[in-house]
Amino acid sequence: MSLRVDGNHLVLHGEGAAVDQAYSVVQRILEAAVRGAQVTPDDVALATSDVLRGRHETALPHTLYRSHRGREIRPKTAGQRAFVESIDRNTLTFGIGPAGTGKTFLAVVMAVRALRAREVARVILSRPAIEAGEKLGFLPGDLKEKVDPYMRPIYDSLAELLDDSVVERYLERGIIEVAPLAYMRGRTLSDAFVILDEAQNATRDQLKMFLTRLGAASKMIVNGDITQIDLLGGATSGLLEVPRRFAGIDDVGIVEMNDTDVVRHPLVSKIIRAYAAEPNAP
Repeated sequence: MSLRVDGNHLVLHGEGAAVDQAYSVVQRILEAAVRGAQVTPDDVALATSDVLRGRHETALPHTLYRSHRGREIRPKTAGQRAFVESIDRNTLTFGIGPAGTGKTFLAVVMAVRALRAREVARVILSRPAIEAGEKLGFLPGDLKEKVDPYMRPIYDSLAELLDDSVVERYLERGIIEVAPLAYMRGRTLSDAFVILDEAQNATRDQLKMFLTRLGAASKMIVNGDITQIDLLGGATSGLLEVPRRFAGIDDVGIVEMNDTDVVRHPLVSKIIRAYAAEPNAP
C-alpha cells in the first residue's frame, strides 16, 4: 500500500485490509499527538505491532515521566507496556527478559515517579555484587568504591531522569539508597519503592530474604535475565523458579519479555536470537 499527503489530508491507498490497518495506526498516532505527546518512531512501531496483533482498541501509552531535560518517557514495546501496567497494578512485579528490554530503566522511572508524587518516602535500589568474570577484591578502594561499579546501571538511569544535584541530594539524605543485596538482610522496607536488579544472580535463599523485606505501604520490583546467570559453584538462581512458584498469587505480577522488546541498537535483538539458537554451543 502507499501513503501520501495531500494538503491537510493523508491519503492511504491499497488493499482494503492493509488500508484499515494503516488507518488504525495513523488514528492512534494522531490521538497521541492531540493530547500533546512527542510522537517518536518507537510510538509508530508500537501502534503497528498492536494493530497487527489485533489489538485495535489499545491506545498508545501515556507519558510516565518527563526528565529534567524535557524527554518524555513511556513504554516503547508491548512487553514494556505490560511491565509498567503490572507495576501500577501489583505490589510485587517480576520483570524477566534479555538485555536491552529496559527493565532497569523503567523500574527506576516508576520509582522516581512514585517518589516525586509522594506515594513513597524513599527509593531503595539493590543488586547482587556478583562478578561477570572479574573479582571484587581486585578492585581498588573501600567497600563503597568496590561496589559502585556494580551499581553503575542504576546510577545511569537516575542521571537520565534527574539533575545531578538532585540525585546527589537524595543520596546524601537517604531518600534514594543504592546498596548491595547483602545489605538488605534483617531490614524491613516500609513506605518505600524497592528494586532488585540483576536478580538472576541471587540464589533461592537470597531472593527469599529480599522478598520478605517488604514492609507496609511499599512496592517492589525484581528484575533479571535468566540467560546471563553469573553464579559460581553450582549455585542455582532463585529467579528461575519465579514463574512456577508465584504464578496465580494475588498482587504479584510476572512479566516475561523477549527479543522483540529490545530497545537498544537493533543488532542487539539479532545477537540475542543468535545465542538462543545454540545456547549450549562451545
